[in-house]
Amino acid sequence: MSREFELCPGRRVGGEQPCFIIAEIGQNHQGDLAIAKRMIRMAKDCGADCAKFQKSELEYKFNKKALERPYTSKHSWGETYGEHKRHLEFSHDQYRELKKYAEEIGIFFSASGMDEMAVEFLHELDVPFFKVGSGDTNNFPYLEKTAKKGRPMVISSGMQSMNTMHQVYQIVKPINPNFCFLQCTSAYPLQPEDVNLRVISAYQSAFPDIPIGYSGHETGIAISVAAVAMGAKVVERHVTLDKTWKGSDHQASLEPNELAELVKAIRTVEKAMGSPVKQLLPCEMACNEKLGKSVVAKVTIPEGAVLTLDMLTVKVGEPKGFPPEAIFDLVGQKVKKHIEEDETITEQAVENHVKKVKC
Repeated sequence: MSREFELCPGRRVGGEQPCFIIAEIGQNHQGDLAIAKRMIRMAKDCGADCAKFQKSELEYKFNKKALERPYTSKHSWGETYGEHKRHLEFSHDQYRELKKYAEEIGIFFSASGMDEMAVEFLHELDVPFFKVGSGDTNNFPYLEKTAKKGRPMVISSGMQSMNTMHQVYQIVKPINPNFCFLQCTSAYPLQPEDVNLRVISAYQSAFPDIPIGYSGHETGIAISVAAVAMGAKVVERHVTLDKTWKGSDHQASLEPNELAELVKAIRTVEKAMGSPVKQLLPCEMACNEKLGKSVVAKVTIPEGAVLTLDMLTVKVGEPKGFPPEAIFDLVGQKVKKHIEEDETITEQAVENHVKKVKC
């Protein structure tokens, strides 16, 4: 069982704790602060645990040529990639305003620090945890510096190999034990055949002392719900107010009704996981009383007869008698009263019967 740790104040993840659900707003806010606040409210109303953004200090994330390259995509907010990214990037003061708003309405607020300087700002902002996006998971100096901040970490694993994830574990674990891995495939939208949910099980085996989660970019909610059934303790999904909006992430995002349904489905699955102990449950008693079968006499059995298998059969009987699984135990036992054909075999009819206790 994965160890637990406190991801946000008063909210633990791992072990038997409920799945922590992150609504990844990212940059689906279109660079509009009012829309960003609407999305935080939407995440709260839909039952998500956290509203999350993506923070970059552009000159530290991109080199000059990357920022200057022409950007002619239908999703572009500017003539160059730098202009596009600047349109979508909130200032420090705007981040402070968004965090304050999230606190006022009662939802956790965090962001992916997309470069080392962004992590410095988010640390100053006092976010409860750092999210490491897949693009920085193999950025070992970044990982080491982020881990040393001492805040819990959620680390996505898109574009990485198992060997890399072992290296990540070995770097982070000695510095900061409070982290988890998310299985992730970096494609938008993600096709089912590329999800590889079995990696969740592989991570659980390889890293049994940390929680494992899932970050999904697929359409719909079924795969994310399946991830929870496989033991995902954190689920992150991109969200939007409208999938038709300009921006490459919107198509791979959940609209409000889908997010609400995902949260509801995850909580239902968590209840359904229940106990590993298999036993007759109180809720099954009515069905058992009505349809549960008993051993009955296949033929007339005289007093003093020794039971053989061909004297017995199994039916829904009235009154209840020996359960079907006891039929072989009855063979060779003597009856102490006359039993009519089709009559239930009861304990009172069997000589020296000792009731076996079920384990």
